[in-house]
Amino acid sequence: MYQPADTSTGAHGGRPNILTTRGVVSAGHYLAAEAGLRILQAGRNAMDAAAATGFALAVLKPHQNGIAGEAPVLVYEAGTGTVHVVSGHGSAPQAATIEHFRKLGLTIIPGDGLLPAVVPPVVATWILLLRRFGTMRLHQVLAPALELAEGGFPMYKSLHASIGSSAARFLEQWPSSAEKFLPGGTAPGLGTVWKQPDWAATFKKLADADMSCLDREQGLSAAHDCFYRGEIADRITEFCRSTPVCDSSEEPHTGLLDKGDMAAYSARVETPVQVGYRGIDVFKCPPWSQGPVLLQMLALLEGYDLAEMGHNSADYVHTVVECMKLAFADREFYYGDPEFVDVPLERLLSKEYAAERRGLVDPGQASLEQRPDGHEPLVATELADVEGAFAPCAGDTTKLEVIDREGNMVSATVSGGWLSSSPVVPGLGFPLGTRGQMFSLTPGHPNALQPGKRPRTTLTPSLALRDGRPWMSFGSPGGDCQDQWALQFLLNVVEFGMSLQEAVEAPTFWTGHCISSFYPRTAEPGSLHVEGRIAEDVRDELSTRGHIMHAEADWAGGNTLAASIDPDTGVLTAAASPRLDPAYAMGW
Repeated sequence: MYQPADTSTGAHGGRPNILTTRGVVSAGHYLAAEAGLRILQAGRNAMDAAAATGFALAVLKPHQNGIAGEAPVLVYEAGTGTVHVVSGHGSAPQAATIEHFRKLGLTIIPGDGLLPAVVPPVVATWILLLRRFGTMRLHQVLAPALELAEGGFPMYKSLHASIGSSAARFLEQWPSSAEKFLPGGTAPGLGTVWKQPDWAATFKKLADADMSCLDREQGLSAAHDCFYRGEIADRITEFCRSTPVCDSSEEPHTGLLDKGDMAAYSARVETPVQVGYRGIDVFKCPPWSQGPVLLQMLALLEGYDLAEMGHNSADYVHTVVECMKLAFADREFYYGDPEFVDVPLERLLSKEYAAERRGLVDPGQASLEQRPDGHEPLVATELADVEGAFAPCAGDTTKLEVIDREGNMVSATVSGGWLSSSPVVPGLGFPLGTRGQMFSLTPGHPNALQPGKRPRTTLTPSLALRDGRPWMSFGSPGGDCQDQWALQFLLNVVEFGMSLQEAVEAPTFWTGHCISSFYPRTAEPGSLHVEGRIAEDVRDELSTRGHIMHAEADWAGGNTLAASIDPDTGVLTAAASPRLDPAYAMGW
């Protein structure tokens, strides 16, 4: 049985549960959480607050997300009792074809530079969220981000380290990034008030476009056109198409985005996918994300008495990891943009299929093979011969969760447009996203590159209802680990009765067995990484079962954020893992 830590001594990380009745925000930076809280305090809803938080995160954490990155969003609309998806994913340029990359001599899409850039979806996503579910004008929710870009904020450890680790490349190859991130040739010192005037000017253009119209709807449309059809789009596409940039292929390439790709883009509202688990309905984004993999894992695990096994016992860790492997194998074989490929989710999420697949789990032996529904994984043909072990994708994604007093809930996983993966667009202040790296160049693969297609990403927010009523939003950064850690968080709450803060701080584990979603798409079959706080005798037993063990630092993974509401009492709760240095939860 799980025993809660003594919070009075700081034994579980020293953070309290945030408890309130009016509104909560949990975000990857405390100033972004404050931006969202400010909106809630003004009497606005969770959707307004999420947009403000998202824009602020783009400014505060440019090593983990940006406005040319991605922002898949799950929304629970209290007035209708409905969960919605706002896609938040960019599409491949019309010039992006497998044939084009083959002519360049490439068998895998580079992970950086301009060649893997897709249409940047973030601005369209937040505008659509406001249009469909919010109450505010764009310039209003942009105000906190504009203040942070224009007035600055203190440089903190992980951002400083990220800029420093990219300094040589900026100075040697990406002068527009060196100009922005290395004033005077070095990274801004810790505590330095860091300002981003170009980014502020871009935000002002969007705000001015919105304010040029008296009507809210017209203002949102004008701001959308400002980004996707006006001067901003012109600068993005001119830079992308005319500037050869050295990338991970060790060759310079220009990008493929053009004005037509930008002008044709719009975000969309879609239907989520869901499964039930122990009386809880869990919702995820469609299979242009890896989201359904968590649902497959839940369907498998519902057949086990996990509570009886004991939290983080050898039996528990082994069972969970083996079910993870099966679900991730199906992810590689089946998942892709459902507008281009038929993904058999009805079967993959069915109880019958889960029971069938559960029979593959050997309680005494770790599996070392990819086993996607009895087939060989198609991506096996494109694994690169690259040295180096798997590690979770640290520092590339961040998160936000918002719940208001009415029970509206928003979970968003914001990522891409990283400062280290693409040069800054001159005059705009931000780099483009490189999410195209996640496409396969194997014809027939469900995630194979096609013009206009969305790449299957790891970005995966989560919402849960209990007894049909709003309950919880949650999720974690971490690349292919996102749903591994989100799963453990959810099981901590549901199976072991932990509070949100205890659940995000509990020791975690993860596997690199699955084929990585990121360049160069390698895998580490049979690997099992565990935080040092998982008992040594448990690790020894797992090793005897054939897991290839890697003991990590005590707080090495599982950067989960969460928020919940008790619909009977109206009490709101929020939590943030202390592993993610400036992440915080707030309430009022």
